[in-house]
Amino acid sequence: MRISQTGDSKFGFKNANEERLTVQYLQEANPIVSPHPGTDVVKGLTQTPKTLSARYFYDDRGSELFEKICELPEYYLTRTETAILQQCASEIAQVTGACELVELGSGSSTKTRILLNAYNQLGYSIRYLPIDVSAGMLESSAKQLLVDYPSLEVHALAGTYESALAQLEPTQLPSRMIFFIGSSLGNLNPQECEAFLSKITDALQVGEYFLLGVDLQKPKHILEAAYNDSQKVTAAFNLNMLEHLNWRFDGNFDTTQFSHLAFYNEIEQRIEMHLSSLRSQTVELRALNLNVNFAPAETIFTEISRKFDLHAIQQELKALHLVPQKVWTDENKWFGLLLCQLQA
Repeated sequence: MRISQTGDSKFGFKNANEERLTVQYLQEANPIVSPHPGTDVVKGLTQTPKTLSARYFYDDRGSELFEKICELPEYYLTRTETAILQQCASEIAQVTGACELVELGSGSSTKTRILLNAYNQLGYSIRYLPIDVSAGMLESSAKQLLVDYPSLEVHALAGTYESALAQLEPTQLPSRMIFFIGSSLGNLNPQECEAFLSKITDALQVGEYFLLGVDLQKPKHILEAAYNDSQKVTAAFNLNMLEHLNWRFDGNFDTTQFSHLAFYNEIEQRIEMHLSSLRSQTVELRALNLNVNFAPAETIFTEISRKFDLHAIQQELKALHLVPQKVWTDENKWFGLLLCQLQA
Protein backbone atom coordinates (compact mmCIF):
# COMPACT_ATOMS: atom_id res chain seq x y z
CA MET A 1 0.00 0.00 0.00
CA ARG A 2 1.29 3.44 -0.86
CA ILE A 3 0.06 6.17 1.47
CA SER A 4 0.35 9.75 0.33
CA GLN A 5 0.05 12.39 3.05
CA THR A 6 -1.28 15.51 1.28
CA GLY A 7 0.55 14.26 -1.80
CA ASP A 8 4.00 14.72 -0.24
CA SER A 9 5.27 11.32 0.89
CA LYS A 10 4.81 7.65 0.08
CA PHE A 11 5.64 4.50 1.97
CA GLY A 12 5.87 0.99 0.45
CA PHE A 13 4.63 -2.30 1.91
CA LYS A 14 5.24 -5.82 0.67
CA ASN A 15 1.72 -7.23 0.85
CA ALA A 16 0.71 -8.09 -2.73
CA ASN A 17 -2.87 -6.91 -2.26
CA GLU A 18 -1.85 -3.63 -0.68
CA GLU A 19 0.51 -2.86 -3.55
CA ARG A 20 -2.66 -2.18 -5.55
CA LEU A 21 -3.89 0.43 -3.06
CA THR A 22 -2.96 4.09 -2.83
CA VAL A 23 -4.46 6.23 -0.06
CA GLN A 24 -4.17 9.97 -0.46
CA TYR A 25 -4.91 12.18 2.54
CA LEU A 26 -6.08 15.51 1.24
CA GLN A 27 -4.85 18.51 3.18
CA GLU A 28 -8.17 19.46 4.71
CA ALA A 29 -8.74 15.89 5.93
CA ASN A 30 -6.13 16.64 8.60
CA PRO A 31 -7.46 19.26 11.06
CA ILE A 32 -3.95 19.92 12.34
CA VAL A 33 -2.76 21.35 9.03
CA SER A 34 -6.04 23.06 8.11
CA PRO A 35 -5.41 26.83 8.13
CA HIS A 36 -8.67 27.73 9.92
CA PRO A 37 -10.11 24.64 11.62
CA GLY A 38 -13.55 25.04 13.11
CA THR A 39 -14.46 28.41 11.63
CA ASP A 40 -17.68 26.87 10.31
CA VAL A 41 -18.47 25.57 13.82
CA VAL A 42 -17.99 29.01 15.36
CA LYS A 43 -20.18 30.61 12.71
CA GLY A 44 -22.88 27.96 12.99
CA LEU A 45 -23.13 27.94 16.79
CA THR A 46 -23.17 31.73 17.13
CA GLN A 47 -26.03 32.37 14.71
CA THR A 48 -29.78 32.01 15.15
CA PRO A 49 -30.93 29.34 14.66
CA LYS A 50 -27.79 27.39 15.54
CA THR A 51 -26.50 25.04 12.83
CA LEU A 52 -23.71 22.53 12.25
CA SER A 53 -22.41 21.16 8.97
CA ALA A 54 -23.37 17.56 8.20
CA ARG A 55 -19.65 16.89 7.62
CA TYR A 56 -19.32 16.54 11.41
CA PHE A 57 -21.49 13.42 11.35
CA TYR A 58 -18.68 11.45 9.78
CA ASP A 59 -15.88 10.63 12.12
CA ASP A 60 -15.16 6.90 12.22
CA ARG A 61 -17.89 6.28 14.82
CA GLY A 62 -20.41 8.29 12.82
CA SER A 63 -19.61 6.33 9.68
CA GLU A 64 -20.11 3.06 11.57
CA LEU A 65 -23.49 4.25 12.87
CA PHE A 66 -24.59 5.29 9.40
CA GLU A 67 -23.80 1.81 8.10
CA LYS A 68 -26.13 0.45 10.84
CA ILE A 69 -28.83 2.95 9.84
CA CYS A 70 -28.72 1.56 6.31
CA GLU A 71 -29.68 -1.89 7.66
CA LEU A 72 -32.68 -0.72 9.72
CA PRO A 73 -36.16 -1.98 8.76
CA GLU A 74 -37.56 1.57 8.73
CA TYR A 75 -34.79 2.89 6.49
CA TYR A 76 -36.20 1.96 3.09
CA LEU A 77 -33.63 3.98 1.12
CA THR A 78 -30.72 1.54 1.08
CA ARG A 79 -32.62 -1.64 0.33
CA THR A 80 -34.73 0.10 -2.34
CA GLU A 81 -31.72 1.60 -4.09
CA THR A 82 -29.81 -1.69 -3.78
CA ALA A 83 -32.65 -3.57 -5.47
CA ILE A 84 -32.68 -1.05 -8.33
CA LEU A 85 -28.91 -1.24 -8.69
CA GLN A 86 -28.96 -5.04 -8.82
CA GLN A 87 -31.39 -4.87 -11.72
CA CYS A 88 -29.60 -2.20 -13.74
CA ALA A 89 -25.86 -2.59 -12.95
CA SER A 90 -25.15 -4.66 -16.06
CA GLU A 91 -26.94 -2.10 -18.23
CA ILE A 92 -24.90 0.71 -16.63
CA ALA A 93 -21.66 -1.13 -17.43
CA GLN A 94 -22.78 -1.77 -21.01
CA VAL A 95 -23.54 1.94 -21.52
CA THR A 96 -20.26 3.26 -20.07
CA GLY A 97 -17.89 0.50 -21.18
CA ALA A 98 -14.49 0.20 -19.48
CA CYS A 99 -14.18 3.12 -17.11
CA GLU A 100 -12.77 4.56 -13.92
CA LEU A 101 -15.30 4.47 -11.08
CA VAL A 102 -15.18 7.47 -8.74
CA GLU A 103 -17.47 7.15 -5.70
CA LEU A 104 -18.41 10.12 -3.52
CA GLY A 105 -19.07 9.08 0.08
CA SER A 106 -18.00 5.48 -0.38
CA GLY A 107 -18.46 4.32 3.25
CA SER A 108 -18.10 0.54 3.37
CA SER A 109 -18.46 0.28 -0.45
CA THR A 110 -21.25 -2.29 -0.06
CA LYS A 111 -23.32 -1.19 -3.06
CA THR A 112 -20.14 -0.58 -5.02
CA ARG A 113 -19.65 -4.33 -5.23
CA ILE A 114 -22.79 -4.62 -7.35
CA LEU A 115 -21.19 -2.34 -9.95
CA LEU A 116 -17.78 -4.01 -9.69
CA ASN A 117 -19.38 -7.40 -10.30
CA ALA A 118 -21.22 -6.11 -13.36
CA TYR A 119 -18.06 -4.66 -14.93
CA ASN A 120 -16.10 -7.82 -14.11
CA GLN A 121 -18.72 -10.08 -15.69
CA LEU A 122 -18.47 -8.08 -18.91
CA GLY A 123 -14.67 -8.29 -18.83
CA TYR A 124 -14.18 -4.53 -18.57
CA SER A 125 -11.11 -2.96 -17.01
CA ILE A 126 -11.94 -0.88 -13.94
CA ARG A 127 -10.11 1.36 -11.51
CA TYR A 128 -11.86 2.45 -8.32
CA LEU A 129 -11.46 5.82 -6.60
CA PRO A 130 -13.45 5.94 -3.33
CA ILE A 131 -13.76 9.34 -1.66
CA ASP A 132 -14.76 9.72 2.00
CA VAL A 133 -13.95 11.93 5.00
CA SER A 134 -13.68 8.87 7.25
CA ALA A 135 -10.13 7.69 6.57
CA GLY A 136 -10.47 4.65 8.83
CA MET A 137 -13.47 3.21 7.02
CA LEU A 138 -12.00 4.21 3.66
CA GLU A 139 -8.85 2.17 4.24
CA SER A 140 -10.53 -0.87 5.79
CA SER A 141 -13.14 -1.20 3.04
CA ALA A 142 -10.54 -0.65 0.31
CA LYS A 143 -8.31 -3.40 1.69
CA GLN A 144 -11.22 -5.85 1.72
CA LEU A 145 -12.05 -5.01 -1.90
CA LEU A 146 -8.48 -5.86 -2.90
CA VAL A 147 -8.89 -9.32 -1.39
CA ASP A 148 -12.21 -9.93 -3.14
CA TYR A 149 -11.25 -8.43 -6.53
CA PRO A 150 -7.73 -9.63 -7.45
CA SER A 151 -7.36 -7.40 -10.53
CA LEU A 152 -8.76 -4.22 -8.96
CA GLU A 153 -6.64 -1.14 -8.40
CA VAL A 154 -7.84 1.34 -5.77
CA HIS A 155 -6.78 4.95 -5.34
CA ALA A 156 -8.59 6.22 -2.22
CA LEU A 157 -8.93 9.89 -1.34
CA ALA A 158 -9.56 10.90 2.28
CA GLY A 159 -11.23 14.30 2.28
CA THR A 160 -14.32 16.21 1.24
CA TYR A 161 -16.02 15.81 -2.12
CA GLU A 162 -15.07 19.31 -3.20
CA SER A 163 -11.35 18.92 -2.55
CA ALA A 164 -11.24 15.43 -4.07
CA LEU A 165 -13.11 16.41 -7.23
CA ALA A 166 -10.79 19.37 -7.71
CA GLN A 167 -7.73 17.09 -7.49
CA LEU A 168 -8.84 14.27 -9.78
CA GLU A 169 -6.20 13.49 -12.37
CA PRO A 170 -7.15 12.52 -15.95
CA THR A 171 -8.41 8.97 -16.05
CA GLN A 172 -6.14 6.15 -17.25
CA LEU A 173 -9.11 4.32 -18.79
CA PRO A 174 -11.30 5.10 -21.83
CA SER A 175 -13.96 6.79 -19.70
CA ARG A 176 -14.91 7.81 -16.16
CA MET A 177 -18.10 7.54 -14.11
CA ILE A 178 -18.54 9.56 -10.95
CA PHE A 179 -21.28 8.13 -8.79
CA PHE A 180 -23.13 9.71 -5.92
CA ILE A 181 -25.66 7.19 -4.69
CA GLY A 182 -27.49 6.79 -1.41
CA SER A 183 -29.59 9.99 -1.69
CA SER A 184 -26.91 12.30 -0.22
CA LEU A 185 -27.75 14.99 -2.77
CA GLY A 186 -30.79 15.67 -0.60
CA ASN A 187 -28.50 16.96 2.17
CA LEU A 188 -27.81 20.06 0.09
CA ASN A 189 -30.13 23.04 -0.23
CA PRO A 190 -31.03 24.12 -3.79
CA GLN A 191 -28.15 26.60 -4.07
CA GLU A 192 -25.62 24.11 -2.69
CA CYS A 193 -27.03 21.44 -4.97
CA GLU A 194 -26.46 23.53 -8.09
CA ALA A 195 -22.92 24.42 -6.98
CA PHE A 196 -22.16 20.76 -6.26
CA LEU A 197 -23.46 19.55 -9.63
CA SER A 198 -21.37 22.24 -11.31
CA LYS A 199 -18.29 20.73 -9.64
CA ILE A 200 -19.29 17.35 -11.08
CA THR A 201 -19.36 18.80 -14.59
CA ASP A 202 -15.95 20.40 -14.00
CA ALA A 203 -14.50 17.01 -12.99
CA LEU A 204 -15.79 15.22 -16.10
CA GLN A 205 -14.79 15.33 -19.74
CA VAL A 206 -17.49 15.52 -22.40
CA GLY A 207 -18.84 12.01 -22.94
CA GLU A 208 -18.10 10.82 -19.39
CA TYR A 209 -20.79 9.76 -16.91
CA PHE A 210 -22.48 10.65 -13.63
CA LEU A 211 -24.63 8.14 -11.73
CA LEU A 212 -26.96 9.77 -9.19
CA GLY A 213 -29.31 8.34 -6.58
CA VAL A 214 -32.21 10.49 -5.32
CA ASP A 215 -34.89 9.86 -2.73
CA LEU A 216 -38.32 10.70 -4.14
CA GLN A 217 -41.37 12.29 -2.55
CA LYS A 218 -43.66 9.94 -0.61
CA PRO A 219 -46.12 9.89 2.34
CA LYS A 220 -45.02 11.74 5.48
CA HIS A 221 -45.41 8.77 7.84
CA ILE A 222 -42.97 6.67 5.79
CA LEU A 223 -40.40 9.46 5.72
CA GLU A 224 -40.57 10.28 9.43
CA ALA A 225 -40.31 6.63 10.46
CA ALA A 226 -37.07 6.31 8.46
CA TYR A 227 -35.42 9.04 10.57
CA ASN A 228 -36.92 8.05 13.94
CA ASP A 229 -36.15 4.33 14.06
CA SER A 230 -37.28 2.18 16.97
CA GLN A 231 -33.69 1.15 17.81
CA LYS A 232 -32.67 4.83 18.08
CA VAL A 233 -29.63 4.33 15.86
CA THR A 234 -30.39 7.55 13.98
CA ALA A 235 -30.61 9.37 17.31
CA ALA A 236 -27.17 8.02 18.26
CA PHE A 237 -25.83 9.09 14.86
CA ASN A 238 -27.16 12.62 15.34
CA LEU A 239 -25.86 12.90 18.92
CA ASN A 240 -22.45 11.54 17.91
CA MET A 241 -21.88 14.83 16.10
CA LEU A 242 -21.46 16.44 19.53
CA GLU A 243 -18.93 13.79 20.57
CA HIS A 244 -17.06 14.48 17.34
CA LEU A 245 -16.89 18.18 18.24
CA ASN A 246 -15.73 17.27 21.75
CA TRP A 247 -12.65 15.35 20.62
CA ARG A 248 -11.85 17.57 17.66
CA PHE A 249 -12.20 20.91 19.42
CA ASP A 250 -11.69 19.98 23.10
CA GLY A 251 -15.35 20.43 23.99
CA ASN A 252 -17.62 19.44 26.87
CA PHE A 253 -20.96 18.71 25.19
CA ASP A 254 -22.97 16.34 27.41
CA THR A 255 -24.97 14.24 24.95
CA THR A 256 -27.40 13.17 27.71
CA GLN A 257 -28.57 16.78 27.82
CA PHE A 258 -29.63 16.86 24.15
CA SER A 259 -32.28 14.91 22.28
CA HIS A 260 -32.70 13.85 18.66
CA LEU A 261 -35.49 15.55 16.69
CA ALA A 262 -36.45 14.66 13.11
CA PHE A 263 -39.60 15.64 11.17
CA TYR A 264 -40.85 16.22 7.63
CA ASN A 265 -41.21 19.84 6.56
CA GLU A 266 -44.03 19.59 4.01
CA ILE A 267 -43.55 23.12 2.66
CA GLU A 268 -39.85 22.62 1.90
CA GLN A 269 -40.38 18.91 1.05
CA ARG A 270 -37.52 17.81 3.25
CA ILE A 271 -36.71 15.93 6.43
CA GLU A 272 -35.08 18.16 9.04
CA MET A 273 -32.83 16.84 11.81
CA HIS A 274 -32.08 18.82 14.95
CA LEU A 275 -30.47 18.37 18.34
CA SER A 276 -32.65 19.88 21.05
CA SER A 277 -31.23 21.15 24.34
CA LEU A 278 -33.04 19.58 27.32
CA ARG A 279 -32.21 22.45 29.67
CA SER A 280 -30.51 25.80 29.96
CA GLN A 281 -26.79 25.14 29.61
CA THR A 282 -23.44 26.49 28.46
CA VAL A 283 -21.02 24.43 26.38
CA GLU A 284 -17.35 25.21 25.87
CA LEU A 285 -15.19 24.35 22.85
CA ARG A 286 -11.78 25.25 24.26
CA ALA A 287 -9.78 24.79 21.05
CA LEU A 288 -12.03 27.39 19.41
CA ASN A 289 -12.15 29.71 22.43
CA LEU A 290 -15.93 29.45 22.20
CA ASN A 291 -18.68 29.36 24.82
CA VAL A 292 -22.17 28.55 23.57
CA ASN A 293 -25.33 29.22 25.58
CA PHE A 294 -28.46 27.12 25.07
CA ALA A 295 -32.00 27.85 26.23
CA PRO A 296 -34.33 24.94 27.07
CA ALA A 297 -35.65 23.36 23.82
CA GLU A 298 -33.28 25.44 21.69
CA THR A 299 -32.03 23.36 18.76
CA ILE A 300 -28.99 22.89 16.58
CA PHE A 301 -30.05 22.30 12.97
CA THR A 302 -27.85 19.40 11.82
CA GLU A 303 -29.20 18.10 8.51
CA ILE A 304 -31.77 18.34 5.77
CA SER A 305 -32.78 15.49 3.48
CA ARG A 306 -34.70 16.83 0.51
CA LYS A 307 -37.12 14.59 -1.37
CA PHE A 308 -37.13 15.06 -5.12
CA ASP A 309 -39.55 15.10 -8.01
CA LEU A 310 -38.06 12.82 -10.67
CA HIS A 311 -39.00 15.04 -13.61
CA ALA A 312 -37.72 18.22 -11.93
CA ILE A 313 -34.30 16.77 -11.07
CA GLN A 314 -33.87 15.57 -14.65
CA GLN A 315 -34.50 19.09 -15.92
CA GLU A 316 -32.02 20.49 -13.41
CA LEU A 317 -29.36 18.04 -14.56
CA LYS A 318 -30.01 18.80 -18.24
CA ALA A 319 -29.53 22.51 -17.56
CA LEU A 320 -25.99 21.68 -16.39
CA HIS A 321 -25.32 19.50 -19.49
CA LEU A 322 -25.62 16.31 -17.42
CA VAL A 323 -28.11 14.64 -19.74
CA PRO A 324 -29.94 11.57 -18.35
CA GLN A 325 -29.37 8.54 -20.55
CA LYS A 326 -31.19 6.00 -18.39
CA VAL A 327 -33.56 6.43 -15.43
CA TRP A 328 -34.61 3.61 -13.13
CA THR A 329 -37.01 3.50 -10.19
CA ASP A 330 -38.75 0.90 -8.03
CA GLU A 331 -42.38 -0.17 -8.39
CA ASN A 332 -43.45 2.23 -5.60
CA LYS A 333 -41.49 5.10 -7.18
CA TRP A 334 -39.81 5.73 -3.83
CA PHE A 335 -36.28 6.07 -5.19
CA GLY A 336 -34.65 7.06 -8.47
CA LEU A 337 -31.32 6.19 -10.08
CA LEU A 338 -30.18 8.34 -13.00
CA LEU A 339 -27.27 7.67 -15.36
CA CYS A 340 -26.24 10.94 -16.97
CA GLN A 341 -23.65 11.81 -19.61
CA LEU A 342 -21.85 15.13 -19.81
CA GLN A 343 -22.62 16.69 -23.17
CA ALA A 344 -21.30 19.88 -24.73
